[in-house]
Amino acid sequence: MEGDRPTASEPTAPRVALIHDFLLDVRGAERVFAVMCDLFPEADVFTAVYDPVGTEGRFSHRDIRTSFLQRLRPTARTFRALLPLYPYAMESMDLRGYDIVLSSSSAWAHGVLVDEDAIHVCYCHNPFRYAWNARDETLRARNPVQALALRIVFQRWRQWDWIAAQRVDRYIANSETTSRRISRYFSRDSSVLHPPVECSRFDPTTPAGDQYVVLSELMRHKRIDVAVRAFTQLGLPLTVIGKGPDLKRLRKLAGPTITFVGRVSDAEVARILQRSRALVVTATEEFGIAAVEAQAAGRPVIALRDGGLRETVIEGETGAFYETSDPAELARVIREFDTTAIDPAACRESAMRFDRTRFEAGLRREVALAQEEPAARAARSERLRAPRRVIPRGRSRA
Repeated sequence: MEGDRPTASEPTAPRVALIHDFLLDVRGAERVFAVMCDLFPEADVFTAVYDPVGTEGRFSHRDIRTSFLQRLRPTARTFRALLPLYPYAMESMDLRGYDIVLSSSSAWAHGVLVDEDAIHVCYCHNPFRYAWNARDETLRARNPVQALALRIVFQRWRQWDWIAAQRVDRYIANSETTSRRISRYFSRDSSVLHPPVECSRFDPTTPAGDQYVVLSELMRHKRIDVAVRAFTQLGLPLTVIGKGPDLKRLRKLAGPTITFVGRVSDAEVARILQRSRALVVTATEEFGIAAVEAQAAGRPVIALRDGGLRETVIEGETGAFYETSDPAELARVIREFDTTAIDPAACRESAMRFDRTRFEAGLRREVALAQEEPAARAARSERLRAPRRVIPRGRSRA
């Protein structure tokens, strides 16, 4: 019927593109991106490389558009070998005709090229850690020849990264820690919107058990060895959930009270956390979704006093902090911290500050604000016309 046809005066819905660095496994950033996909069900989805098996089929209902690197079929174990190529892969994405581009970036997704009239909003999990805040640590872990090659790669990457950041219209940071890094490394302002946590997955009334838990990807920069050494020294039970390239080394360090269970289902994670005594976090996390999940399960968190966990854990009410990455220091806090004195209801209330519904409302608000800023594109043009910043070769700490 003619009355069902849209008239020329009726506005058309903006065309939206969603971009993520890579979709090869399911970690915190991928969980956030899945919520973004749910929030924009009609949007087209782009990523450098995609593995439907590694991502547990969570994106199988979407048409995933990949870069030329997909022909090499990288996996979560092999994709890092292609590191120098990812900026080119992102810039090769065809984003012509989109009105809104929403990128989810912890490395290079913010570097996509969009139409001049498009609005690009970036949800930033962290500037690329290996080239910025973890640069020195990364280089120290390599032999001299590898370190020299990486220095050159990182220097060029930092220059590309800074220029790419000037093309973004609006940055959203996942924490105050990330916001400070965006300001320091990219000279850009950002608003803070904490990641979504599925608090409904957890039952805080489940009785606690005796085991402590680590829930993390097993990478060296996560410092899981600090917990393994501390609990081996204490002779207390520790369950390590996760997999990664540091597993073999950690097994050699572990005593008989340490149990490695690998990667498990979300339901099993919930079961283990609910029956735990506390979650232990040894890394400097930009936000730390696992710490909020533990609180949603009614369990306290013992964490290094650094990064985003200072925003999510309330000392004395929902957890305790230790000061340095020293197994002896962590062991001391574990001995002194009375987990039974922590109220599970207080932990749950703390976690609800980061429930998914709040993230969804906040992201919609941020995208709307970006659309309402008439000066955004003019500011972008001015940034790109400005002289290129010289990226220092020295150390760079957040």
